[in-house]
Amino acid sequence: MTPPYEQPGPNIAFWLLILLFALGEYVMRFRARSYKRGSRQVERWSFFVVVASALVGVVGGFELARWNATVVHAGRWPLFVLGLLFMAGGLVVRQWAILVLGRFFTVDVRVQPDQTVVERGPYRWVRHPSYTGLMFFFVGLGLALDNWASLILLAVLPTAGLLVRIRSEERALTLALGDDYARYATTHRRLFPGIW
Repeated sequence: MTPPYEQPGPNIAFWLLILLFALGEYVMRFRARSYKRGSRQVERWSFFVVVASALVGVVGGFELARWNATVVHAGRWPLFVLGLLFMAGGLVVRQWAILVLGRFFTVDVRVQPDQTVVERGPYRWVRHPSYTGLMFFFVGLGLALDNWASLILLAVLPTAGLLVRIRSEERALTLALGDDYARYATTHRRLFPGIW
């Protein structure tokens, strides 16, 4: 049986969301280049950990989607639609977080001389909403691929890379922004309101 993401019609929505994700990441990286003021605060390796875990997760997820032993049999279409909704929601949250940070958003974390702690937009609820958006996107991709093994890999591997990055990033922000960030960190969860 052909999975939903390979069927005419549904595959347009699936690939459109992947294209929008790739385009958003490209534009974000291009924009971030113009905001390279201030000193780099995070070990560069943490960025590569995130990129590598995401790439291996996506490539592995697509490869595992061909594995018949873990194909979703019951509820394929509802899970596919749920996956598309997670992908779209993740894109919206990530781009919203990036737009709210504006010039303070950079790929390699830099703290600018006039930088302050941002507490508006999605930052009202969590400290790292752009990473929350990424996690939703990857879980959605796993659901849409119609394979339990793909879902597990895409839920675990990119998240592990993001957790490494978050630890590194928070050390740098606490060091650079001091008490303001420490206070913000005590009242806001990292990724999910009220959970963690």
